[in-house]
Order: sequence, then structure tokens, then C-alpha cells
Amino acid sequence: MRTRRALLAGARLLSAALVLSAASLGRATAEPAPRPYLADGALDAAAILPPPPKPGSAAHAADAATYAATRALAGTPRWALATADIPSGIAALLGHFSCPAGRRLDPARLPVLAGLLARVRRDVVTVVRDAKAHFARPRPHLGNDALLCGPRSRALDESLAYPSGHATEGWTFGLVLAALMPDRAAPVLARARVYGESRIVCGVHWASDVEAGRLAGSALFATLIGDAAFRVDLERARGEFVDAATVPPDPAYCAREAAASSSP
Repeated sequence: MRTRRALLAGARLLSAALVLSAASLGRATAEPAPRPYLADGALDAAAILPPPPKPGSAAHAADAATYAATRALAGTPRWALATADIPSGIAALLGHFSCPAGRRLDPARLPVLAGLLARVRRDVVTVVRDAKAHFARPRPHLGNDALLCGPRSRALDESLAYPSGHATEGWTFGLVLAALMPDRAAPVLARARVYGESRIVCGVHWASDVEAGRLAGSALFATLIGDAAFRVDLERARGEFVDAATVPPDPAYCAREAAASSSP
């Protein structure tokens, strides 16, 4: 049976490998923020999402039990993957999706896709911001000293939980990529689910926050499909996928990611 020290050492190595792989896709540059596809108020996620579980309810008890159980994942490969999943944004998420896509999703090689996702990300920010302000749910790490993947901070403490922004962004991006690669839709969406669940593993979101993020992401994608400019850019990105050279991801890295993702 492996010791906790061995688990921690293995997790640190996996986390370093995962972070380095994502970083190898390139660094973000300071550019003007792209405009979103949707007008303000085009999608009111708060009108779609159910309210978060109330303290004392069975649903909140289930959230609390999941939070407590996932603290035991510290030092495991799944914890390392959750830590590596903390960075969001275009380059990071394309890196996370490269293995299930079966090709390196490099923003430099796919500028149309990167531009589309940059605009979609602005829509994600607006939808999540407004819904979080409406529900005003505190994060699960407040009032306890449970171990988290990353450092505690005042900014984290003061940010709100419901719905998860990471889960919303990851699921929305996953739906975009699934539309572009229907033959890879299942592994891409499975990775999108795992990416959202990493926020539960890290201890910064309740499980129901992540479920709400997937629902918000689905609603956002459905709304975006109704936007003419988004559909034009989606077709341009589809053509770019066909024309771009396919560079396979590192198989050893993908095997480590798949093994870590298989944890319940």
C-alpha cells in the first residue's frame, strides 16, 4: 500500500507535468478585450437556474458530505489534476481539451477558434456575474480550515459560489468544441465535466454550484446558437479545423490525465 508521502510526491510530479503542458500552449498577451456576442440581459441565468440548496436541507447536507469526502483526495493524482485545472482562459482550456480532442489545440494555430472563444468568454463572465450576484451563495471553505488545492485569499473569500464560473466556462467551451468535432464530442464533454468537478475537489465550490454551471453553460450555448455572428464564426472555426495541421498531444501526458480523471 502506498504511503501518504509517496502519494504527495506523485501528485506533485503529476501537477507539475500538467501545468507545464498547459503552459506550453503559449502565454496570454495584453490585448483589448473582445466584445461579447450577446447584448447585456440577453440571457438571465438566474431565471433558469434553481436556487441553491438552503442550509438545513437534504440537498445542502449532500453538498456538505461531498465537500468533506473530497478533502480526502489531497495528495492523489485527482488532486493534482484539480490543481492543474485552476487556470482558466483560452490557452489553458484549450490545453485541457487537447487530449480528448486528439490534437494539440494551440491558439497560435487556431486563431479563429481562439477569437471565438475570447468573445464567448466575455458572455460567460456576464452571465455568471449576474447570477452570482442574484443568489449570493458563500463558498464552502468559509468558516473552516479544510485543505484547498490553492491558497486562501481575501478575493476568493469575497467571491460568490453559485454558479461556478469555471464549470460554466468549461462546459460552454466543451459544447463549442463538441460542435466542431462531433466525432470527439463524448471525450471532450467528459473532460468538460471533469474540469468543472475539479472545483469541488479543490474545495472552493459546492457540488451543486458545478451542476448549476453546467446548466448555465448549456443555456448560454443554446442562446449563442441563435446569434448570427456566432454562427458565422463557428463555421469559420470549423473550416480552420479542417485546414490546420494536426499535431497529436503527448501520449504519456494524456495517459496520466486520463488516469487522474477516472477517479470518482
